[in-house]
Amino acid sequence: MAQLTRKAFFETLAPTVIRIRQEGSPMFPSVRLAQNLLETGGVIHEWFNLGGIKVGSGQTNAYWHGEAVVKGTWEVVDGRNETTRAAFRAYKSVYHFYKDLDMLLNTPRYERVRKALSPERQADMLFACGYATDPSYPSKLKAIINQYSLKKYDAAGTKQVPKPEKLKEAEGITLLYNGLFISSGYLLGGSTWVPARSAGEALGAEIDWTGTQVTVNGDPLESLLSEATGYVPVRALAAALGLAPVWDPAARVILLK
Repeated sequence: MAQLTRKAFFETLAPTVIRIRQEGSPMFPSVRLAQNLLETGGVIHEWFNLGGIKVGSGQTNAYWHGEAVVKGTWEVVDGRNETTRAAFRAYKSVYHFYKDLDMLLNTPRYERVRKALSPERQADMLFACGYATDPSYPSKLKAIINQYSLKKYDAAGTKQVPKPEKLKEAEGITLLYNGLFISSGYLLGGSTWVPARSAGEALGAEIDWTGTQVTVNGDPLESLLSEATGYVPVRALAAALGLAPVWDPAARVILLK
């Protein structure tokens, strides 16, 4: 992906960052976004590693399946910058990367990061716990947070969205496109229902309502109405737009291809 403006970079990532926070991530959205910019320079690469996570022990999990890329990097060793090459984890999506990072942050080593009560304190603790070797890492994160007013995303991460009344027994899942979160989904009876307007318009579709059915680019789909929102099966929405839904059972997400 081409390098984005700073504004576009943050706006592109923010919905996924907020979603992860709502799912219980210990990271403040402001800190996460600042870290992403610092680690990538504003480029979302196709391997979706926005935090410099190395392969390490190579132990796979629900969010990282063993893929890697080798690229140049630098570390601070004995006070000196040293250039080297390292193997970094590659992911199916930005969502997978964030969840894998959260697994790392949930280890005992990063307890002080999880317990931080402010973005500034969390930035300090990332360095103190050994996430980065650059002594300027905390001050760089704080400068980015302040320069781009990233704390505005922190409040959004605390808001919980209730399930639709007619889907209250469903399992909540996540819908991804181009590696990014676009909508919540609700898995019930073998079908995943998604809010037609928010999901469809995020995919470039024209969404309308006949009074009994949702239409996608003029074609009616099986529909469910709850709290004035129309829901459609994700497979039907994808088919109408020439996309294929891929279910990732370990991560409990659907990726649209």
